[in-house]
Amino acid sequence: MLKDGRVFVIPCSGIGKALGTVGRAAMYEVVEKLRPNEATTICLPLLTIGDEAVLKLARNNPCISVDGCPFQCARKNIEASKGKLVASFMVTDVLRENKDLKPKAVTELDPKGLKLASILAEKLATQIDEINNNNR
Repeated sequence: MLKDGRVFVIPCSGIGKALGTVGRAAMYEVVEKLRPNEATTICLPLLTIGDEAVLKLARNNPCISVDGCPFQCARKNIEASKGKLVASFMVTDVLRENKDLKPKAVTELDPKGLKLASILAEKLATQIDEINNNNR
C-alpha cells in the first residue's frame, strides 16, 4: 500500500492524448522499475475530489507533477489541494528536446512514444534522487 516517506509522481490523466499516455508510461517506469523504493503515485482524480487519505499523502510527501499539455492539470490540482509540489515536468518540454520521438498512437505507445517515456522517466528518477539527497 502507499506509504509516507516516498516521492509521489503524479501524472495528468490525459486520457485520449498521446502525451498524457507518455507521462503515465514514464511514471510507471519510475515507480515500478527505476525507483520502486523511493517513488510511488496516487490517483489524480481522488486528489481532485478531495479524498482525505490522498490529500494527507500529497500534503505530507514531496510531489512531482507530470503534465502532457499546457493545461497542467496535475500541477494545478496538486497546488489547489495544498500538496507539497517540489517539481513539475511537461511532456511537451521533453518532446521539444527530442522532436524525432513524437508518438503517433494514443492508447498504446509506439516505439517512439516508449522511448520518449523512457527519457522522461530518467529525468524523473534524477529529480527523485535530488529530492532524496536534499532530505538527508
